[in-house]
Amino acid sequence: MTLRPLRAGDATDLHRFFSDPVAMQYFDTPHRDIAQSEAWLTGTLRAPLSDTREYALVRDGCVIGKAGIWKAPELGFFLERAAWGQGLMREALEVLIPHLFTTMNLPHMLADVDPDNAASLMLLRGLGFVETHRAARTIQISGKWCDSVYLHLAS
Repeated sequence: MTLRPLRAGDATDLHRFFSDPVAMQYFDTPHRDIAQSEAWLTGTLRAPLSDTREYALVRDGCVIGKAGIWKAPELGFFLERAAWGQGLMREALEVLIPHLFTTMNLPHMLADVDPDNAASLMLLRGLGFVETHRAARTIQISGKWCDSVYLHLAS
C-alpha cells in the first residue's frame, strides 16, 4: 500500500466506496451517482492547503481509502469495506499523522467519531487520541441523527 495526495482522477475509485451504504454509515449519506463523488473530490482539491490535506491509500493501483486533515485540525479517514480489519488504516495513519503535524504545523489534531463506530474509536485511541467529550445529535446522516465522541491528540 502507498499513500499519495488525492488527485482529480480518483473520483471513480472513491465513488466505489462513497456509494456503499454500509461503509458510509458513519461518514455521510451515500453518494447516488458519480457526480456527487466528483463534486466531493473537486471541493476537497480546491480547499486551501492550510485547511485541508487529503491523501489516497492505494493498493494494487486502486484507491481503497482516504485519510487526512479536513478543516484543520480535524483528522478524517475512510476505508472501503473490503479492506476493513487488515490494519491498513493504522499503517497509513502511523505515517500520515507525523507528516501532517510537521507539514501543516499543527499544535494538535481533533477527531469526531460516532460512538457506535467502535473500530474507529479503537484505532484512534491506539494512536494516542484521548476522548475530551461527547455530544448528542451532532450530524444527520441518511435522515438519522447521530451523536459524537470528540478526541484530541497533541503534537
